[in-house]
Amino acid sequence: MASEHFLIPRNITNVLRQVSYTGIIALGMTFVIIAGGIDLSVGSMIALIGVLVVMLLNYLGDGWTAVTLAIGASVVLGVIFGAINGLITVKGRVAAFIATLATMSVYRSLTLYISDAGEVVSRNTFYPEVGGGYWLSIPIPVWLFLGLAIIGHLILRHSAYGRHVCAVGSNAKVASYSAININRVYFLTFVIAGITVGIAAVMLSSRLNSVSPGDAGLFYELDVIAAVVIGGTSLSGGKGTIWGTVIGAIILGIINNMLNLLGVSPYLQGTVKGLVILIAVLMQFQKNRT
Repeated sequence: MASEHFLIPRNITNVLRQVSYTGIIALGMTFVIIAGGIDLSVGSMIALIGVLVVMLLNYLGDGWTAVTLAIGASVVLGVIFGAINGLITVKGRVAAFIATLATMSVYRSLTLYISDAGEVVSRNTFYPEVGGGYWLSIPIPVWLFLGLAIIGHLILRHSAYGRHVCAVGSNAKVASYSAININRVYFLTFVIAGITVGIAAVMLSSRLNSVSPGDAGLFYELDVIAAVVIGGTSLSGGKGTIWGTVIGAIILGIINNMLNLLGVSPYLQGTVKGLVILIAVLMQFQKNRT
């Protein structure tokens, strides 16, 4: 209603494409937050994985074989970096907030060092088709976001592991009395988050066909956490849904798009986003009180 340009199909497609990058990561973050943790390193992680994947792609040369190997490597790197976060919190007994705050700095620093703070550009002519391509007139990242949401929903709601995640987030001590391996469940949530970051890194870097080490994934952790919270997942853990996160990501994307269409200063957009997060948290608080 506020803008005649909003409902144009091309604009809707662009909104969904932009939402898909942070939305894919938010799916993994949902598991982490439901289990009672948080991961602040996802933005730096996506930059580091993106740089490493593009470098590997340039080393392997042109062709779909190189692209396939690079995609596989991206997922493996996501597992490794996610496992590092999980090991620090589980084995090192460091609070997830502190552990991932530290790795956020480490990953970003390594990204700048490896790339020499310069933009890394892919020389593979097929790579841009991965994140920039369309299927049935809808961007591939959007299809991937939807597919991963379905998988995430099935894991969270229709598997023993999903029930264990909710149990650990609700009350870890009671979960341990129920013979649930708390450390294993908690560790795997960070691995799942790492996998989603690896997938998002491929989509983002292939869409741009390059990675800027200083800007790639910057503040993504805030958008990801905001999408999860707006979607109804409790920051205290124990409850949340994948589809709620999907809706939260779309709401956040629509807000950003409308602010741009209405010509709101980019310096004020963070204020609006912050207010939306506060309202979502306050609504959760009031709901829990009642």
